[in-house]
Amino acid sequence: MKKCYRFFGGFLDTQENWLNQMAQKGYRLIKTGKMTYDFEECQPGEYQYAIEFVAQQSFKKEREYRAFLEELGYKVFYKNANLNFSAIKLRWRPYGSGMGQISTKPGNYNKELFIVEKRNTGKPFELHTTNSDKSNYYKSLRNAWLVTVVMLLTFVAWQFIDKGFISKGVIAFGILGILCSIPTIRYQKRISAYSVRANIEE
Repeated sequence: MKKCYRFFGGFLDTQENWLNQMAQKGYRLIKTGKMTYDFEECQPGEYQYAIEFVAQQSFKKEREYRAFLEELGYKVFYKNANLNFSAIKLRWRPYGSGMGQISTKPGNYNKELFIVEKRNTGKPFELHTTNSDKSNYYKSLRNAWLVTVVMLLTFVAWQFIDKGFISKGVIAFGILGILCSIPTIRYQKRISAYSVRANIEE
């Protein structure tokens, strides 16, 4: 067995590419932890992986979606996108839909992602196949990053208004907010591109 320590946070493309690179080297995922990935040896390129963001869904819908994927023959692992070590296992997700705004344990706390595994058929592994479906999916990702950006920059603005200056610590929050705007913009570009293609198809 091979154990790797990694934390990708919300950078899903990077995590997905790394898992597929590991599969190409002959390592199949068998277990995930907060910052760990356990692998067993397999034939190089035998498996493919896709990362699915599910934090916007309620626990019920998330379980139904997982059951649907497993019925298709896929193996599904839960993975966290955040490092939460608080004693109170409760999280507000303002970008969620309905009951998807509340995350608890037991429930979907620290289970923001699915890692989906399938046997390699030589074709690209896509969980979303239509342009409209891809556009809607990336809206969820954009909204999650956008909430973070707004919260961080609002905090910086509030500190400046309240104190009349910005400390080094607050500047760090501002820089983090700006960095988080990068994936927000990237996902918005994908949304726009898929929306245009979906309109052309209609």
